Amino acid sequence: MRDVDDKIIYALNALPTESFKGQVNSESTCRDLYAKLQESHLARQESIRSCITISASNLKKLREKRETQPDDVDTDNQFRAEQRKLRVLQAELNVEDIIKERSYKTFNERCRSYFHAGQ
Repeated sequence: MRDVDDKIIYALNALPTESFKGQVNSESTCRDLYAKLQESHLARQESIRSCITISASNLKKLREKRETQPDDVDTDNQFRAEQRKLRVLQAELNVEDIIKERSYKTFNERCRSYFHAGQ
């Protein structure tokens, strides 16, 4: 899912320098890469948020089950595991923000003379 972010440097290095500017349409290349970045980031965020919603729902059910059966060790273990999973998923959203920020920074450094977001 992070394929576009992982390969952004390679894609941007394919842009021509000033001396080879006329051979490749840099604006089109930057526009396409920007669209791929946006699509990729949106899809990943939606996936993570969906997983968070499911995990939070499972955690709520386990909490209710745990309250009705306080001595059940299996339920307690499942509850703790689901809590950990939810924390990891929430941390993953923060990681996504950092990756997104770095990708757009790299993109803007290389494409700023060819393409401006919002065009």
